[in-house]
Amino acid sequence: MEEINFIIDSAKEGMDNAIIHVEKQLRIIRAGKASPAMLSSVKIDYYGTATILSQVANVNTPDARTITVQPWEKNLLQEIEKAIMKANLGFNPMNNGETIIINVPAPTEERRRELAKQAKGETDDAKVVIRNNRKDANHEIKKLEDPSDDMKENAEASIQTLTDEAVKKIDEIYAAKEKDIMTV
Repeated sequence: MEEINFIIDSAKEGMDNAIIHVEKQLRIIRAGKASPAMLSSVKIDYYGTATILSQVANVNTPDARTITVQPWEKNLLQEIEKAIMKANLGFNPMNNGETIIINVPAPTEERRRELAKQAKGETDDAKVVIRNNRKDANHEIKKLEDPSDDMKENAEASIQTLTDEAVKKIDEIYAAKEKDIMTV
């Protein structure tokens, strides 16, 4: 029985990790509203080490269309500006000598469709991971010798329930992101 519980818990953990991962990935996808998460992939060379932007500067959103980046060391301004351009996020940073200001343009209808498609791809990938967790767990349960067939069936039913719940959660996350992306 302990083995079955361990297998179920492992499957649930894998599914939860897939949900967390897709939430992180969808945060990066730009929906038109400025967000510090949009710059989460930007890394700068900080004394020879690739460092995440948020570890060397304050990244804020004073309004829905603007991101400001204020480095803790003024000599990093040009380095941050270059890193944002190099990240190819479609932003045109402006350096005023103290902060970097980024105006986030409203995406076109075509761009919003592309972003929705990208978000759909991320959620589809997460569903594949969830289904692979189910498959692996069911395979492990079938390999067990001790438990009765009823116990194995109950465990497989529990795993299917977890899978259904995780897929439903992914669908809800996608629906919310799609609405966010398509809203002008």
